[in-house]
Amino acid sequence: MPLSFPLHANPAPASDDDVARVLADPGFGDYFTDHMSVATWTSDGGWGEAEIKPYGPFLMDPASAVLHYAQEVFEGMKAYRHADGSIHLFRPEANARRFQTSAARLMLPELPTDDFVAAVAELVKADARWVPEASGERSLYLRPFMFASEVFLGVRAAQRVTFSVIASPAGPYFTGGVKPVDIWVTDTYARAGVGGTGAAKCGGNYAASLIAQYEGYEHGCSQVLFIEAADKDRVEELGGMNVFLVTVDSRLVTPALTGTILEGITRDSILAVAADLGLTPEERRITPEELFEGIANGTTVEAFSCGTAAVVTPIGAFKSTKGEWRLPDNGSPQTLALRNAVLDIQYGRVPDTQGWLQRVC
Repeated sequence: MPLSFPLHANPAPASDDDVARVLADPGFGDYFTDHMSVATWTSDGGWGEAEIKPYGPFLMDPASAVLHYAQEVFEGMKAYRHADGSIHLFRPEANARRFQTSAARLMLPELPTDDFVAAVAELVKADARWVPEASGERSLYLRPFMFASEVFLGVRAAQRVTFSVIASPAGPYFTGGVKPVDIWVTDTYARAGVGGTGAAKCGGNYAASLIAQYEGYEHGCSQVLFIEAADKDRVEELGGMNVFLVTVDSRLVTPALTGTILEGITRDSILAVAADLGLTPEERRITPEELFEGIANGTTVEAFSCGTAAVVTPIGAFKSTKGEWRLPDNGSPQTLALRNAVLDIQYGRVPDTQGWLQRVC
């Protein structure tokens, strides 16, 4: 039976003045709304105890399984306010499907698509005043997640699991305008391996990426690009984003999904709109040599990363222990056209011919 998420209103919500102050400069992940969605799964009872309740801490036993075996998954998505005041989700069913795939890989229960979307939508309705105005690329960031909450120290799939959705107003990723970033390339560290959890959106992948991320910071880079660590023969993805190359003959090239790369929803959206902008999408193996040589000989004229938070970020250069490969300073026209194409749909500035938007209220 489908879950319903009745609202149990927060008795002490933030004041209108406090909400206005946050929305004026929300940052990213710094402030949270008045409520959260929750539901519980047990091996003998399935899903239940669903509600929208006041935002607050979980009471966790020190022996909760997630604290010891990292059995958890999460999603990242946004709600957008359009110029007419309506609020929309962008491809929530795609997030639901990926959440199910991630859960299966981590031996967590599947949350049906309708229940996932309801948990997100009902939270957005309850906290609609926290969704910023459409101007300035502001949005409400949504974080669905699931974790093993059973109190048990044995190594097995948990028999009690907690699901939740929390929400946080988000400001523009680029406060001073979209600017290219430099990327550190590593084949020393890996975020995931063949047969591992690379295609799942789980915290362990992000924790594994941090050491390389901080190595990149030491070299003046904003993100890290991983080369498959075993054979060192293919480009994979960034610590938290997918990567694309634009060639001089208008090909849009991105690493194929091999089980070690997260199936990004922004990635998929970019591939879907590319042809409308005169680009030919290619999903295939990219070797490190092709990446570096393409920049050096002028075959590759733009590169960018993509993900929910920044949507699309131009790349200025790739750096590694072997050297630096800087892309042309050409203003990244194709990159910005793709970025605008996705943003225009998300914010309702153009007709949604793809059927990606779901109105919440």
